[in-house]
Amino acid sequence: MPAVTVRNISEETHRALKVRAVSHGRSTEAEIRAILEEAVAPESRLKVGSALAEIGRQFGFPDLNTDRDQTPAGAATFE
Repeated sequence: MPAVTVRNISEETHRALKVRAVSHGRSTEAEIRAILEEAVAPESRLKVGSALAEIGRQFGFPDLNTDRDQTPAGAATFE
């Protein structure tokens, strides 16, 4: 698993991280992971496929079959 080191943060920021971690019942490291995960993939992010499907419904297009074939693809043959 990748590791990240953050250097030279202020004592105030470090204390705030510790307080926030305790308030969420997590370690400081777990709290930092949670903050980073929310920053790069927020729950409120736009999901393009869902947005396009909603636009289609607004214009009266029928719902497309969203069930995906989960079987693994076979190996390619070049004969």
